[in-house]
Amino acid sequence: MGFMNITHVRMVTVPVSDQDAAKSFYADDLGFEVVTDQTMGPVRWLQLAPKGADTNVVLADHMPGMAPGSVQGLMLETSDLDADCAQLRRAGVDVDGPQDLPWGRQATFTDPDGNGIVLAER
Repeated sequence: MGFMNITHVRMVTVPVSDQDAAKSFYADDLGFEVVTDQTMGPVRWLQLAPKGADTNVVLADHMPGMAPGSVQGLMLETSDLDADCAQLRRAGVDVDGPQDLPWGRQATFTDPDGNGIVLAER
């Protein structure tokens, strides 16, 4: 097999049941910016990302083979885990952690559909 020229992960699809509720969570609670929110035929393309990030999250409903809540372990990185956990709790998010683990500090929580998110600090 030859050398590949892949440079980064561009998008991650997160299956949701209600795009408006998911948009509110990712934008308002997590602070993501809306990159694209437009309707293309019967499909609403809803793409968000942390400010300045290369990787975007696509919040998709009606994904064949991907039930809402089926994504687990979506890892986000933060520069201040304690402050972000406190902010999430103020927003009503049930956060487990922060925890000190052999590989670093992290906390876990879910989005409104039960997709599992890990918030990690380097």
